[in-house]
Amino acid sequence: MDKILLEHRNWIKVVADAAIWSLLTIPAFILRFEFNVGTWLDTMLITAAVLMPFKLFVIIRFGWRSRSWQYSSVTDLLNLFKWLGGFTLIYFMTSLAIRPAFVVPLSVPVIEGMMALIVLGGMRFMARLYFIEYIKPKKVNGEIKRVMIAGAGDAGSMMAREMMRHPESGYKPVVFIDDNPVKWDQKISGIPIAGRTSELCNIAKEYKCDELIIAMPAESGDVIRRVVENARKCKLSHKIIPGLHELISGKVDIKTLRNVDLEDLLRRKPVQLDQVRIEEYVNHRRVMVTGAGGSIGSEIVRQIAKFEPESIVLLGRGENSIHRITREMMQNHPEIKLHIKIADVRDVHTMERIFEEARPEVVFHAAAHKHVPLMEKNPDQAIFNNVGGTRNLVNLSLDYGVKHFVNISTDKAINPTSVMGASKRIAEYVVERGSLQADPDQTFVSVRFGNVLGSRGSVIPIFREQIRKGGPVTVTDPDMVRYFMTIPEASQLVLMAGALRENGAVFVLDMGEPVRILDMARDLIRLSGLEPDKDIRIEITGKRPGEKLYEELLTDEEGTTMSRYEKIMMANRKGLPEHFGQKLNDLFTIAESGDSYSIREMIHRIVPSYSGLPKAESD
Repeated sequence: MDKILLEHRNWIKVVADAAIWSLLTIPAFILRFEFNVGTWLDTMLITAAVLMPFKLFVIIRFGWRSRSWQYSSVTDLLNLFKWLGGFTLIYFMTSLAIRPAFVVPLSVPVIEGMMALIVLGGMRFMARLYFIEYIKPKKVNGEIKRVMIAGAGDAGSMMAREMMRHPESGYKPVVFIDDNPVKWDQKISGIPIAGRTSELCNIAKEYKCDELIIAMPAESGDVIRRVVENARKCKLSHKIIPGLHELISGKVDIKTLRNVDLEDLLRRKPVQLDQVRIEEYVNHRRVMVTGAGGSIGSEIVRQIAKFEPESIVLLGRGENSIHRITREMMQNHPEIKLHIKIADVRDVHTMERIFEEARPEVVFHAAAHKHVPLMEKNPDQAIFNNVGGTRNLVNLSLDYGVKHFVNISTDKAINPTSVMGASKRIAEYVVERGSLQADPDQTFVSVRFGNVLGSRGSVIPIFREQIRKGGPVTVTDPDMVRYFMTIPEASQLVLMAGALRENGAVFVLDMGEPVRILDMARDLIRLSGLEPDKDIRIEITGKRPGEKLYEELLTDEEGTTMSRYEKIMMANRKGLPEHFGQKLNDLFTIAESGDSYSIREMIHRIVPSYSGLPKAESD
């Protein structure tokens, strides 16, 4: 029986709506004549019979049958009001027009319209109430968790409504906490806002909460950290909804809940992108992304896809990573034409063939060797890849009329102590030289930022693996600090910087305050449910060759100029090093010899602030 009702539920709703709405003509007449219909009986029955097919037409034409009663909302009520209002108006005007041939009291259409809104709207909300109170609770398996929600804003209220609509999830919101005193002693969907986040433990005890949901997607890492610490004190399990940059659809639901991660504790205020400016230079354009399979490159591809480019060249050396991003794009954006290229940016002949075939108009250059210790041992490869690959791409972009060229650089390029950092500084010079040779409609820029949380080979995945194995967690120096950014934020700011037509600029992303690596290690251990130096030992291993204790985003000589967008600044340019072209050629010649010291010496001639020469040999 239930199966039959389920299969035919839409037509059952049509019959119910049509029958009840048609019958309402009778009480409308009865009320109009104060229960003394008398001589109006025939008129009443004829009117009800004539209106029935028209009402049925409205119900079917406007899709009433496909609208779920169990999820009825205010929007559904407004739509019902609109349809009934339109029908009542036509009913009223027709009654007026057909007089005196057939007389229907003009108050009857109005009375019937009001009754229909109350009865039909009431049917829907009663169905929803019945479903929530009696049907859904039967589907709940196991215990229902009493939930406290931190954050009584839009995200928090949406999450509470989701939980109430889906009690089968096992969550029941019982209280909000929020640091805004204006919200205290108020209610959202009947749920009280009991106080501030610092009172978390007392409120959790009072309302017998089993779990905390952090619904504060726009807050900084400091605020999230404080809430998490309070939850840990009273041993309250906690989850978080994603940040705003992850909620692309704007929808919050129970499936988005996840455990609090380190990225949440270090999260910055979400970047506000200028969608129009980005769309202007990406929409319907042919785009190339080098290093497209990497952490940054693949995220740039995902962000670009939202702006509907004509095509994207996915270029990289690693076939597995390119295969992964290709499959993802084909699944999520089948409408975008993809050019899959397994190639090395150092191979100028292959790169020229790709430019000839794809004719890119926008290039994002993310391909690079980035591991400091490995490049210290292989300085020639850092030069060939990071400098030579960039030179190939810049020259080809000039030759093939690329409109926007965006080079991904690093904070390690400032006062570099490593070959990797110095190679990226020279790559910035290569891009700047390209900007001087560019046509008026071409823009060549570099974007410089710090460490990216969760990127391949970064410290976070290493720490997680060490914690999984039971430790120790290795930190090179207790005083080492780094700037950090999430992958989506870094990629979005790269897109934004590319929209700023400042030819030759080096854009510097505001990374906020640097974070001590030791503090990060301790946070990650605690987030794993363990205690640092008790459950997991932290071991200080000593600074590796080429590493700095701290990174700089600007040199003292550079300084900055603010751009018109928050979080994006421009380094003041001092021009290219003297005889840069000749020195660059000499650098490649020396790199071919593989002589480590000579390569470093030549780097120092191009970048005088480079301090990576061995002391014994540089004296």
